[in-house]
Amino acid sequence: MSKRDFYEVLGVPKNASDDDIKKAYRKLAMKYHPDRNQGDANKAAEEKFKEAKEAYEMLSDPQKRAAYDQHGFAGVDPNMRGGAGPDGFGGFAEAFGDIFGDMFGQQRGGRGGGRQVYRGSDLSYAMEITLEEAATGKDAQIRIPSWDNCDTCGGTGAKPGTQAKTCGTCGGVGAVQMRQGFFSVQQTCPTCRGTGKIIPEPCTTCHGQGKVKKQKTLEVKIPAGIDDGMRIRSTGNGEPGTNGGPPGDLYIEIRLKKHDIFERDGDDLHCSVPISMVTAALGGEIDVPTLEGKASIDIPEGTQTGKKFRLRGKGIKGVRGSYPGDLYCHITVETPVKLTEHQKRLLKELDESFQKGGNKHSPNGDSWTDRLKKFFS
Repeated sequence: MSKRDFYEVLGVPKNASDDDIKKAYRKLAMKYHPDRNQGDANKAAEEKFKEAKEAYEMLSDPQKRAAYDQHGFAGVDPNMRGGAGPDGFGGFAEAFGDIFGDMFGQQRGGRGGGRQVYRGSDLSYAMEITLEEAATGKDAQIRIPSWDNCDTCGGTGAKPGTQAKTCGTCGGVGAVQMRQGFFSVQQTCPTCRGTGKIIPEPCTTCHGQGKVKKQKTLEVKIPAGIDDGMRIRSTGNGEPGTNGGPPGDLYIEIRLKKHDIFERDGDDLHCSVPISMVTAALGGEIDVPTLEGKASIDIPEGTQTGKKFRLRGKGIKGVRGSYPGDLYCHITVETPVKLTEHQKRLLKELDESFQKGGNKHSPNGDSWTDRLKKFFS
């Protein structure tokens, strides 16, 4: 089967610009890429993909295009690998990299032959605060690692009096092209690790990094209502990027200290309130704690352990909440301990009087007795 004219393959005129040629190739490559054509259509698509690739390899190289325009197929060697890069892929690799990224969402650094640029890593910092601080918010200071230019080498990474050299493996690009079949895959240069430079004599202070690790103080505003496990992002305070890439972010994760009285559940607070059996039996007014001070609740006669009282609005107003939560006081009736002989006699007399009154003094007595009878029967 005879070859078609390269311009015809790409569907562009002979006076097409380099940009038009690249756009035409990208469109065809997207359409006929084997990964996008399955089943019976795969083989035909693969042939068209190879045909478009060969046409682009020739027409994207100025010398090969000139030879082809003058002498046709006789002016080019179909086995020659096109491009002006250090490994011979040049323009094709750049265009294919664009397509590869469009199809698979791959992020690339260093467009147009520049060095690979990488964003810095994010950092995490755990901050422990009290429940009161979480409720009202606070301004805090934290110490985090930072990186400054090395004073010894001025940030070059090279020993004073020496300088870095262009990487011989990637030619200063920071990436190399690997051919696998008719694919050309770009990867970070293993020699310079994407920097595009080699430092023969590294600085003894920073060991060739060009920067030294230090500590800096950062002001952090803790918003009112923040809860355990929430994170605050401090943009740009993570690790620095590579080759001029943007720095990462710092994430401050909030940890709430265990409180002596309250337990938090979202915007609500819970606490256990012990009362004497006399107060539980006769009722009365008691003081309970809140984050804002004391509050009073009325204990009705005959209150049992487990009774829950709700104080509206005495909880915490969350970060995104419009109104504060509630405070729930859980009653615990205390049994007296370390009784004197006189107190014991009084309690026995009291118990005898209860027994004479039957189950009317014990609200759960009947149901408990019935459950026991049913269990043993």
